[in-house]
Amino acid sequence: MQIKSRIRTIAHYPHEGIMFRDITTLLKDPVGLRATIQEIASRYKSMKIDKVAGIESRGFIIGAPVAYELGVGFVPVRKKGKLPAETRGRDYQLEYGSDRIEIHVDAIQKGDRVLLVDDLIATGGTAEAAAGLIHEMGGEVVECSFVIDLPDIGGRARLEDQGLKVFALCEFEGN
Repeated sequence: MQIKSRIRTIAHYPHEGIMFRDITTLLKDPVGLRATIQEIASRYKSMKIDKVAGIESRGFIIGAPVAYELGVGFVPVRKKGKLPAETRGRDYQLEYGSDRIEIHVDAIQKGDRVLLVDDLIATGGTAEAAAGLIHEMGGEVVECSFVIDLPDIGGRARLEDQGLKVFALCEFEGN
């Protein structure tokens, strides 16, 4: 199935010169959504995965059903202040300023093999922070899995430079 053809591109959103890759068209398509989840999950069926961690918010949409397919738990990686229990967090840099992601302190156990999932990799900053947080908590990131890679922005290379494995279902050139 051609996943890429089911993703809408919106020119100049949210800013002039940006080509926004919108997965809502993929999500509303039952065949496309099922194929996306099954293709990602099938890649990891033979690997030992203990948890799937999904990055807020579209990483939840993809990650939770992947965790279900793999028969493992799901861990939400959220923005600061969104989780109700005690958390552990990590700051990361944005183009203008910084942000913070958090995970519940009891979500990742020492030795857990974690699949990190999000919809798209651009700069890689959020995924790098999430992977670092998982490592700090004693987990091992087996791979970072994305629906879309924007290779010209350099996120994949950034993660690979950190020793992380990266997989994406499709790529879009440009920004």
